[in-house]
Amino acid sequence: MFDFRLKVFYTVAKRLSFTKAAEELYISQPAVTKHIHELEQQLGMALFERIGNKIKLTRAGLLVLHHAEIIFTDYRNLEYDVNQLKHMQGGILPIGASSTIAQYLLPPVLAKFNQRYPDVKTSLINGNTEQIEQALFEKSIQLGIIEGSSRNPLLKYVEFAKDEIVLVGNSGHTYGNGEPLSAADLKSIPLLMREHGSGTLEVITEELKRLKLKITDLNVAMYMGSSESIKSYLHHSPCAAFISLQAVQRELEAGEFKIIPIKNFKLVRKLHFIYLQGLQDKLCQLFIKFARQNLAD
Repeated sequence: MFDFRLKVFYTVAKRLSFTKAAEELYISQPAVTKHIHELEQQLGMALFERIGNKIKLTRAGLLVLHHAEIIFTDYRNLEYDVNQLKHMQGGILPIGASSTIAQYLLPPVLAKFNQRYPDVKTSLINGNTEQIEQALFEKSIQLGIIEGSSRNPLLKYVEFAKDEIVLVGNSGHTYGNGEPLSAADLKSIPLLMREHGSGTLEVITEELKRLKLKITDLNVAMYMGSSESIKSYLHHSPCAAFISLQAVQRELEAGEFKIIPIKNFKLVRKLHFIYLQGLQDKLCQLFIKFARQNLAD
């Protein structure tokens, strides 16, 4: 329904590579070059310039990219509305989620959604909160789901769910004297922490301020990139870790891990859908409504 040359341009502009665009679109590199040349002739301006072995967008290319993003959003909404008239939903919905959400909360919801709407082609990438926000700005995803508490004015936030962060350790080790830990006790325990840029680390840092503690006051043994790597490490170590309760349910039920209580510490965070301000993508809204209803179920 849209000019394929514009799709080729958009793909080259996002990848800044004729070769990668050809691979993604399943056409030859000469075909990509031909489509770009024809579009430049039609517009009367160069859209890319070469700098050594790299390419970059010209001012005209940046302008075309801006309008192409609006056009493709409108096209997605047109496709959605036409499918509604046919009493069906269809389209493509790329989603990105913070690691904990992508691993533990989202898969069951996605499975139900894909069964309910088989003509919607979903995809899921995961990363930390900063990476998911960046993916939205780069338009490689339409919808994000994140953990952090910070707010970007360019993004719209819609609450998805609540999640508790707890301190857990290996059941085979002793932490403190059996009583809830004080702030002073916490300083002496070797801890595993999520990496910088993680929404989990962000909310933990904020909550520790209530105990008059900074991350630098703690005995951080290691920063790690995922909850799964932290759990694997804990199985072989006397360390403890702040981690989502969702991520350790199985290990707690099996008696492999135990929750280590801390005096005056209870951290329940909100998880949010995020999308770009001003872009009302109807498939995103459909998924948001479905996910909130089915998570409650």
